[in-house]
Amino acid sequence: MEGIAFSPSNNFNCYPQIHPIKTLIPIPFRFCNYKTNNPNQSLLSFSINSSKTTQTPITQPPPLVVVGSANADIYVEIDRLPTEGETISAKNGQTLAGGKGANQATCGAKLSYPTYFVGQVGDDAHGKLITQALGNGGVRLEYLKSLGGGVPTGHAVVMLQSNGQNSIIIVGGANMSSWPDKLSDQDLDVVKNAGIVLLQREIPDSVNIQVAKAAKGAGVTVIMDAGGMDAPMPQELLKFVDIFSPNESELRRLTGMPTDNFEQISQAAAKCHKMGVKQVLVKLGAKGSALFIEGEEPITQPIIPAAQVVDTTGAGDTFTASFAVALVEGKSKRECLNFAAAAASLCVQVKGAIPSMPDRKSILNLLQSV
Repeated sequence: MEGIAFSPSNNFNCYPQIHPIKTLIPIPFRFCNYKTNNPNQSLLSFSINSSKTTQTPITQPPPLVVVGSANADIYVEIDRLPTEGETISAKNGQTLAGGKGANQATCGAKLSYPTYFVGQVGDDAHGKLITQALGNGGVRLEYLKSLGGGVPTGHAVVMLQSNGQNSIIIVGGANMSSWPDKLSDQDLDVVKNAGIVLLQREIPDSVNIQVAKAAKGAGVTVIMDAGGMDAPMPQELLKFVDIFSPNESELRRLTGMPTDNFEQISQAAAKCHKMGVKQVLVKLGAKGSALFIEGEEPITQPIIPAAQVVDTTGAGDTFTASFAVALVEGKSKRECLNFAAAAASLCVQVKGAIPSMPDRKSILNLLQSV
């Protein structure tokens, strides 16, 4: 299989740990020239050499900002799904940090790209588990809120079968509760100064609409992952979205059209174009992915086969976030798809969404080998 090889970048440093701070302060990176489509962004920042009193101007990339959900994923490993009325025994059980928003944020940070997460957890053991996992992954947590008042952290029951496939039931908890009617200026400022914004549907649509509107007004690209609640997509939200990213079943549900073959998928994507979204990035599972840009030929990407499929839980989130990072770095759309396919291939080889997020070096090595 042919692939597009990426050369390792000298633009990034992997910082060992970032301690929480109260204001948005640029993260020091090596001097580099980053592209940005946002005329409101200033890429000038400063790093301080402790041996000198002068400040040296450097540039940093505008960050990836993920606004979304954080869940405690309760894994139960089973040979098969139970039938109606049946009780079966699980081979194993484990609780790991997850949630589509937290997964995508961790993926961005693991790729050594500055990443902020805007979300909510409860003041409980699950909230502490998620906060620690995100921090250990390098995600900036200044905009992660811990809710009191007995609001629980969101969680999900992941029924993981021996073939690596899964079925998931989500309990919204803090992801769906106690969001302000109007987001704070501080939360919206980090969105307006982003290089790219990622959204999903595991938080209220009203929050996503505010974020997407603020980002769009600042010239920031918005990618909307369709995963999450089973409800119609608000037209008010779609009009602020640059790239809409469903999988086959989500595309079928949201358009009311069949998606059994590529021709039907193309027609469903065309309906999304008529709904106001110019670019539709469809995740096709074992058949790869395709990007449908209005007025252009589709760009298709086959999967990069995994050595072993252990858990597909975070594969879609890994794909979407890796695509976003490659895009904000200025890669072509075809290169973005190839990079994302490699990331997803590595992700499915490890159990647990956040623990499975690959680093940049591993992705580049895989791309060079295919």
